[in-house]
Amino acid sequence: MDGTVLVADDDRTIRTVLTQALTRAGCKVHATSSLMTLMRWVEEGKGDLVISDVIMPDGNGLDALPRISKMRPGLPVIVISAQNTIMTAIQAAEAEAFDYLPKPFDLPDLMKRSARALEQKRRAPARPVQPREAGDDLPLVGRTTAMQALYRLVARVMNTDLAVLITGESGTGKSLIAKAIHDFSDRRSQPFVVAQASDLAGMDGPSALMSRARGGSLVFDEIADYDDDMQARIVRMLDLAGDNAPRIMATSQSDLSARMEGGNFRQDLFYRLSGVTLHVPALRERVDDIPLLAEHFLARGERDYGSLRRLSNDARELIRAYSWPGNVRQLENTLRRLMVTSSETEITKTEVEAVLGNQPAMEPLKGGGEGEKLSASVARHLKRYFDLHGGQLPPAGVYQRILREVEMPLIEIALDATAGNQAKCADLLGINRNTLRKKITDLDIRVTRRRKLM
Repeated sequence: MDGTVLVADDDRTIRTVLTQALTRAGCKVHATSSLMTLMRWVEEGKGDLVISDVIMPDGNGLDALPRISKMRPGLPVIVISAQNTIMTAIQAAEAEAFDYLPKPFDLPDLMKRSARALEQKRRAPARPVQPREAGDDLPLVGRTTAMQALYRLVARVMNTDLAVLITGESGTGKSLIAKAIHDFSDRRSQPFVVAQASDLAGMDGPSALMSRARGGSLVFDEIADYDDDMQARIVRMLDLAGDNAPRIMATSQSDLSARMEGGNFRQDLFYRLSGVTLHVPALRERVDDIPLLAEHFLARGERDYGSLRRLSNDARELIRAYSWPGNVRQLENTLRRLMVTSSETEITKTEVEAVLGNQPAMEPLKGGGEGEKLSASVARHLKRYFDLHGGQLPPAGVYQRILREVEMPLIEIALDATAGNQAKCADLLGINRNTLRKKITDLDIRVTRRRKLM
């Protein structure tokens, strides 16, 4: 790499590590803990790239992006932040940051992105946009890889006209994702309409529905529950949408692709709805986000109820270990109840056990579901896959389809465990290194050497 990089972060360790890494890569580095100093450097014409934290002692890095764009239209900015919410990703995208990475970040990944930023010459000035308030009422919080990937994708598709299909289990936040896409898009001043099956009834139902949502967003909630007649009406309605049509979004707990292959969902409707698919992971698939979400809900409860509550260490561990079959919605309702019923500032493990004891699926996640063999866990998931087809057989080719579904996460997890070392990974898996390389290529698995920074 060649160029001068301006680093702004109030964490001395991060400044030191980035300075050393960028210097070894051939860059000149100016590092500061002050946003004011960073802005002075930018105004003076210093730097070919900015790497900036969001929360600084003397300001907000996101708020500074429009000013940087105005002063230096071609200067790329990479935002790094411990504020791991969907709003950070959206605000960074709105302010036209070159890139955004959550903390803890992968150092080799940041170096690659920095190299691309230095090589790329952005000629058009960035549009100065004032980032909006962070939206405290959206419990779309998460620092896990899956959630950060989701946030980035939401930010990228937000202002496109592509239809959006949002999938995930009940309570994961599918409707919140749809609302966020609308509220922070160019359509936010237009109607946001969630359709009901009854809205499509009658001769004028579809046209009246399109008129209500004209120019805004139209969401079909749990589209898999619509019968064949309703699905056909939606297809005809979308084909006749005309000018100023609303953006179409749909949510579904079911695997619509599998239902379509099994003849239980219209193929023409599926392809009209799935311009881009956003999958919201279950809470048990992002265990590291559970404490973060818990703190978020407790902070909101303090604001709503005026009473400060915190979790004891044992209570926090129990909440992290619970399987949460109702996902984020169940977690939020549980913490709301604990905010009201707990008599002391610190919520104890006993109080959490009392609340969770009345709820379903008390299956500890720690230890991988103690007492359950891997084969039993796999069997449960396979049975659920078959059950999704409503008593009919899944489409032909299920053997290869399941193998691929298992093989990809297995290789990714093994690569993570061996820090991206393919020789060690191949040995761990018990396969030839060339075979591993071929599978990485065929499955389009991204390989990086992991080094995490807080």
